[in-house]
Amino acid sequence: MNDTELPPLDAAVLPPGIRSRFVPGVNGMRMHVLEAGFETLYRPLVLLMHGFPELAYSWRKIMVPLAAAGFHVVAPDQRGYGRTTGWDPDYDGDLGSYRLLNLARDTLGLMTAIGYRSAAAVIGHDFGASVAAWCALVRPDVFHSVALMSAPFAGPPALPEAAANRSAGEDIHAALAALPRPRKHYQWYYSTRPANADMHGCPQGVHDFLRAYFHHKSADWADNKPYPLASWTAPELAKMPTYYIMDRDRNMAEMVAAEMPLAAEIAACRWLPDHELAVYAEEYGRTGFQGGLQWYRVRTSGRFEGELQLFAGRTIDVPSLFIAGKSDWGTYQRPGAIERMQDAACTQMVGCHLLDGAGHWVQQEQPEAVTELLVQFLRRAKG
Repeated sequence: MNDTELPPLDAAVLPPGIRSRFVPGVNGMRMHVLEAGFETLYRPLVLLMHGFPELAYSWRKIMVPLAAAGFHVVAPDQRGYGRTTGWDPDYDGDLGSYRLLNLARDTLGLMTAIGYRSAAAVIGHDFGASVAAWCALVRPDVFHSVALMSAPFAGPPALPEAAANRSAGEDIHAALAALPRPRKHYQWYYSTRPANADMHGCPQGVHDFLRAYFHHKSADWADNKPYPLASWTAPELAKMPTYYIMDRDRNMAEMVAAEMPLAAEIAACRWLPDHELAVYAEEYGRTGFQGGLQWYRVRTSGRFEGELQLFAGRTIDVPSLFIAGKSDWGTYQRPGAIERMQDAACTQMVGCHLLDGAGHWVQQEQPEAVTELLVQFLRRAKG
């Protein structure tokens, strides 16, 4: 079976009320989506954009409750992920197709292809929060509100001319490598050629790699006790766990293997039992991770920064919301970002919530609390 013949996701792995289908002709792709609230026409549209290493499936716990609140809820496998096809899987391929403005174009194209001219909200988690933020920034006439999860949006990059007289600062990578315990930043590791093979072909297998990765970044890992960092300097960044600031000479599969939960911990994990993790493992076992890793390469290469600088100084002026777990280092991995989001980047931010009992996977770890906040926000934004 080739990728264009992939069937929808098996209904047996989905909660009742969610369907899997394909939407052809979306910016050159055949996009796989999960959908709830589709039975009634003319409902307000809510789009859910996942991060890494996630899928549309990552929204399964909140889709039906959002639909019950009166919305048509659509979650795609984004470019580079899952059962969506038509994206370039090659490390040496078309990196530009993964740039943020094209990912926002994917979102606009999906909305149009399913028959809408606007969306009540675009909601993003992790790297999907960047996509959601840029949708709201560039097309506020189309995306009427935005909710960001686990990754604060600090605004578009500044023009280099505005920073011409500032000092260049330290080479953060050299400084990390020079620490007494030599380190490296995970985003730059994800941008290397070996990263996909390191994870896809790891000795423990994709299922156990993902189990350890999800566990390590969740509230189940007791040492996730984040706090604001003082600056973008090596000693400060090195305070974060090794899934963000890795040991210099180890890959990500090796880093998380050291934190593999015990069998009893896995059995006790209610937010991601093994039969649900198996859905991720099957998809990533088939596709590998390179599609998602291309997003990081766009960010770390700086090749497409210039087109984002066109929007320097522009703010998100539609109603906005931020949700993250109290045990999520993602809130603080860019020092000052959460403050800039609230003080400058989002002019109509109605709430910033850090939830107990959740790490990075907030909509999976605490779906009821997330749903309650989103429904309140959507109703307020609509009103």
